[in-house]
Amino acid sequence: MNREILSLALVSMIGAGLGTFYFYGLWWTIKKGLSAKFSAPWFLTSLLFRTAITLTGFYLIIVSSPDGELKRLLFCLLGFLTVRLSVTRVSRLGEVTHASES
Repeated sequence: MNREILSLALVSMIGAGLGTFYFYGLWWTIKKGLSAKFSAPWFLTSLLFRTAITLTGFYLIIVSSPDGELKRLLFCLLGFLTVRLSVTRVSRLGEVTHASES
């Protein structure tokens, strides 16, 4: 049982890493894309690259799961969504800070 808890914690951290990669990549794309002369290629390429890497990570979690347990995938998604909620909260706090400075 203790080994299973460690495994699920590791899978959760992998999901958080995938979420960090995905949302940091999104932030970087927006930053670069808004200043680029042709922004559509930036956004399209970034979307395809970030999605491919993230889905590959989820796929590897599923494949490495013993007996096809979905529990590992759910914990990976939980880590990913935790990062998403954190990024959303931090970005909203940044908007409030910038609005109050104006």
